[in-house]
Amino acid sequence: MPTLLIVKLGAAGDVVRTTTILHLFQGWEVDWLVGQENRDLIPSPVRNVFTKVDQIPEGIVYDRLINLEDDFEITKAVSTRVSSDYVFGAMLNEQGEISYTEDSSGWFDMSLISRYGIGKADQIKLANRRSYQEIVFESLGHPFSGEEYILPVPPRESKLRGDIAVAPFAGKRWPMKNWAHFDKLVNLLSKHFTVNILPWRQSLLEHISDISNHSLVICNDSLPMHLALGLQIPTVALFTCTSPWEIYDYGLLTKLISPKLSRYFYQREYKYDAVSLISVKTTYDAVLRSLTIGIQQPLIRR
Repeated sequence: MPTLLIVKLGAAGDVVRTTTILHLFQGWEVDWLVGQENRDLIPSPVRNVFTKVDQIPEGIVYDRLINLEDDFEITKAVSTRVSSDYVFGAMLNEQGEISYTEDSSGWFDMSLISRYGIGKADQIKLANRRSYQEIVFESLGHPFSGEEYILPVPPRESKLRGDIAVAPFAGKRWPMKNWAHFDKLVNLLSKHFTVNILPWRQSLLEHISDISNHSLVICNDSLPMHLALGLQIPTVALFTCTSPWEIYDYGLLTKLISPKLSRYFYQREYKYDAVSLISVKTTYDAVLRSLTIGIQQPLIRR
C-alpha cells in the first residue's frame, strides 16, 4: 500500500480538523507526527503515531509527505529524517530556508511563513471566505464535500451529563479569544437548563467523553468547538479575534462574530473591548435557537 506521513503537531483544534484529510487516503498506510499533548486526538485509521521526529524510522521513504507546520526546526528535522516522492506544504528551499510548495500556497500564503510577510498574510486571511478543509482539500486536488472529522473513541463514558456544556477558556496563546460574559450567560441558562462548565481533564479522551453527554456546546474558537462538531453536537462559538470563515459549520455551528473583528484580528495582547462586544442577549438568543437544531438527548430542564 502507498504510504503517507502527516506532520501536524498542534494546536489541538487544528489537529482535529486535519483528520478530515484521512478520507482522501483510505487504503494508504498513514503515519502522523503530532505533539505529545495531542497524541490522544489521532484516530485509529492512523498506523503509527510519532511524537518526536527521532521516533520515525531513519531513512524511511514515504510516497507522500504532508507538512502543515510552519516551524523551521520541525521542518528541518523531518526533511533530514525522511524522504518522500511528493511533498505538500512546508519545506526547505535551496538556501536551507523554510518555504512551502506552490500547491500549498492557498493555505501558507496566510501563514507565519507567508512569502508576502505577516502583515499581508493577515490581510489575505481576513479577506478569505473558504474553510480550512476547502483550502487544503482543493490544494491536494480534491473537492471538499463535507467530509467529517474523525475522532478517537474514548475508553469509557463520562459521568458528566447535562443539557449545555460551556467551555469559557481558549488557552493562553490567544487571550482575546476569551469572551467576557460567560458567567452572566451561565447564570441565565442555569435557570432553565442543566449547564456544566467543562472541567480540566488528565486526558483529551475524557474531555471528548464529557462533551458527548450534552445537547449543545457554547465556546470560543477552540478545541471544544471542533470536538463538538466531530460529535455532531450543535454548537455556539464566539469569534472575537480569529477567522470564523476558516471553520466549516457542518450545519451545526452558529458563529457569533465581534463587530470589531477586523480591528483585533489575530492580535495577541488582551483588550477588554475585543472580548466584550458580543452581548449576552445575542448569545442567549442564539443558544435557544441552536437547541432546536438537533437534540442529542432529552433536555434536563430545571
